[in-house]
Amino acid sequence: MKTLKILVGVAFIIAISAFAIDKVSNPETDGGYSIGDIATDFKLKNIDNTDIALADYEDAKGFIVIFTCNHCPYSVAYEDRIIALDKNFKTKGYPVIAINPNNPKAYPDDSFDNMIIRAKDKGFTFPYLFDDGQKIYPQYGATKTPHVYVLEKTDKGNIVRYIGAIDNNYKDASSATEKYVEDAVNALLKGEKVPVETTKAIGCSIKA
Repeated sequence: MKTLKILVGVAFIIAISAFAIDKVSNPETDGGYSIGDIATDFKLKNIDNTDIALADYEDAKGFIVIFTCNHCPYSVAYEDRIIALDKNFKTKGYPVIAINPNNPKAYPDDSFDNMIIRAKDKGFTFPYLFDDGQKIYPQYGATKTPHVYVLEKTDKGNIVRYIGAIDNNYKDASSATEKYVEDAVNALLKGEKVPVETTKAIGCSIKA
């Protein structure tokens, strides 16, 4: 009986430890912003070597903040759609702000110099910022590239209104039946509630 109690105790400790490890290793549960939170501003270097902050956009109604990168196949698949989002919504007050969160030491393809090349090759119409020191993406809670945060600019600050994927088909834009970011921004422009506030971001893990 004593041996059984010991075994049960050990099993319990192992179960608790496994749960704790899972909680630590799962970035989806480790803080970051939730819907309704106010996102703090940042100042990051753009590919033109200027520093960009959300506060620079005095006339903006909000922002489409997208954590993306050069090398990830998912990010590459969405590049044309990200450009389209910027072209569609920038003039309506919701510009795209792209941020590369990856550590170039872990993935050299995502270096600042390669960001400049990629943006030129693709004709990016939006700022492409480098999260130097990887300080911003943990604040947001981003875990993938791409990972989107739609912010609404208010008197209280930039309120998080949508978190997740761009749409529901990374392989083929024409086959996407749910355009989450587009629908979120259109709803905000109409003064309506965002129809789908959170989705699962599909992409490559951010490289620390």
